[in-house]
Amino acid sequence: MAWTTASDLKAQVARLWERGELLRTLVGGESRCSSHFPLRLTLKGPDSSELAERFDAVRQWIAALAAVPRLRIEWRELNHRVLGAQRLPQSLWLDTVDDALAMIGKRGEAARFLALFAQTAERNAALLAWLVKRPLSALELADDWPCLLDVVDWMVAHPRPGLYLRQVDLPGIHSKFIEAHRGVLAELFDLALPASAVASEYTGVGRFAARYGFREKPERIRLRVLDERIALLPGVALPDLTLDAASFARLDAPIKRVFITENETNFLAFPPAESAIVIFGAGYGWEALAGAQWLSRCAIHYWGDIDTHGFAILDQLRRRFAHVESFLMDRATLLAHQALWGEEPEPVVHDLPMLTEAERALYDELRDNRIRERLRLEQERVGFAFVRSVVANLVVGSL
Repeated sequence: MAWTTASDLKAQVARLWERGELLRTLVGGESRCSSHFPLRLTLKGPDSSELAERFDAVRQWIAALAAVPRLRIEWRELNHRVLGAQRLPQSLWLDTVDDALAMIGKRGEAARFLALFAQTAERNAALLAWLVKRPLSALELADDWPCLLDVVDWMVAHPRPGLYLRQVDLPGIHSKFIEAHRGVLAELFDLALPASAVASEYTGVGRFAARYGFREKPERIRLRVLDERIALLPGVALPDLTLDAASFARLDAPIKRVFITENETNFLAFPPAESAIVIFGAGYGWEALAGAQWLSRCAIHYWGDIDTHGFAILDQLRRRFAHVESFLMDRATLLAHQALWGEEPEPVVHDLPMLTEAERALYDELRDNRIRERLRLEQERVGFAFVRSVVANLVVGSL
């Protein structure tokens, strides 16, 4: 029997709740309810033949609808050829949003939402738009809402504070609370702060600090010295060092050549090279290196996997340092290690304008699967003797 039941009616209203439309209507926000309130519910009832064939079931169905609290039924009169004059439901209505809330047992949650709305209107009316947009999220955050408002108030009073999150000193609020709620706080800050206090070029939870002017954890660069004559630490030959980006930018040493590799084992085993260091790469993103102006005076050699992502990372690095040269990322290296080829899980397919002609040709072969589908040669699979020979030729060839 496909006739509308009391459970069906509750399900219709529950869908409006789950989309936040009932709460939006409650506070005068825009709702997608077609006619708002009174709200007409979808009704499917018996046809003429079912009325005659299942008369007792129809009577029970009508009684069940009539017993639904808060439901207003509009009736239609019909004269059935067998049963004579009959009255059937024509349309079903909930006259007020309170009737809808009562039907699905949500009056308590609605009252809590109204309290949050009133509290927010008193503290910072600019945030009401967020409550209207995300009413159910607001209910989930109800216990934390006063603290969230405190953080927003502090931020309005201290725009772009230049502090670590740990240094925000508010009673009952710790830095982990702010870190755990960065997503919602970002949306609230965007509403509460002037545009001048928001660095809109930074997006996402990972750039929360940069967007709102907090201090970020320093980016770090790991390097190994490849020439014993470069004395970065007194009495330590060929040190393995990790520096913050600012310290790296101020290095003053006779470094003429920089190698970058993405694999830690390759980084640790990288062969000695005159006037050179090797950097453990960071994959996509090279902001940490950007401030080191002395790198523009060095030869820079990048070694990544021979796959589409390896070339995409090279392309991105060249946007920072146009003179970067790749090594061990050519067709000769690829073919020399055919027995060690692997498969790239999710290849890149977009154009990479910073590649050289030879690099672009190999990249196109990889992304178009001309050699083999999803072909990949990981850098750690390249023979070490092969690596030493190529590095030696790079160094000797530049002397």
